[in-house]
Amino acid sequence: MMKIELNSVLYNIEIVGEGPPLILLHGFTGSTKSWQPFIRKWGAKSTLYLIDIIGHGDTASPLDSNRYNMESIVLDLVQLLNNFHITKANILGYSMGGRIALSLAMLYPERVDKLILESSSPGLATEQERLLRKQSDEHLAEAIEQYGMEWFVDKWTNLPLFHNMKQLPVQTQELIRQQRLENNPIGLANSLRGFGTGVQPSWWDKLSSFPHQTLLITGMDDTKFHNIAKKMVKLLPYVKWEKINHAGHTIHVEQPRIFGKIVYEFL
Repeated sequence: MMKIELNSVLYNIEIVGEGPPLILLHGFTGSTKSWQPFIRKWGAKSTLYLIDIIGHGDTASPLDSNRYNMESIVLDLVQLLNNFHITKANILGYSMGGRIALSLAMLYPERVDKLILESSSPGLATEQERLLRKQSDEHLAEAIEQYGMEWFVDKWTNLPLFHNMKQLPVQTQELIRQQRLENNPIGLANSLRGFGTGVQPSWWDKLSSFPHQTLLITGMDDTKFHNIAKKMVKLLPYVKWEKINHAGHTIHVEQPRIFGKIVYEFL
């Protein structure tokens, strides 16, 4: 692990492996620990850059929610690429991290090679959807600040989106719970405010001209994101879609062997 300042925010990153660069972006409440099971396999073929996204893990959690907007986070990643003299990188993002990965590829297409999106989306298509989501995220952000991490993690764990994770071994569930509890409530609240789905740019109308090879990975039990991927596949020119049986939203946790293999082969 190492700390690096990117546009005045201290980021926590881990660099391991050798080969072409692969940037790994975790989901909401996640951290670099989300990718630990894959380091050995992927690191044999790629130099992995595991990043705690702003407001998460051991990266700083600024008090100003404006510092968390999507454009600022993308600029942080560009600065990271510049610091390590990386002209182009492969990018893998899960859920929230996938939205960041896609935003980077849209805003700085010359810095991205292949793009891998696990259970992710291009944002919300309509202004009404964005407004409702922004309001919902603000209510949740206020509740996190008021009630704290224990309350929030219990609530988050019991969302229908993560139903499949209840079938994991108890030890695995507890490890994930502890990792989520390590986050800063201010960081999570401001992440919702700054780059939640309701406030980020919508990329739906840009997908048809997207120039990169893209891999979409969704779980067959995750109806919402399966349907989002179905729409994306019709628009993206260079796309492959992997639909994983017996998996919901967190494929890398629920089906790690097949997930790791799919990513490795795509790269």
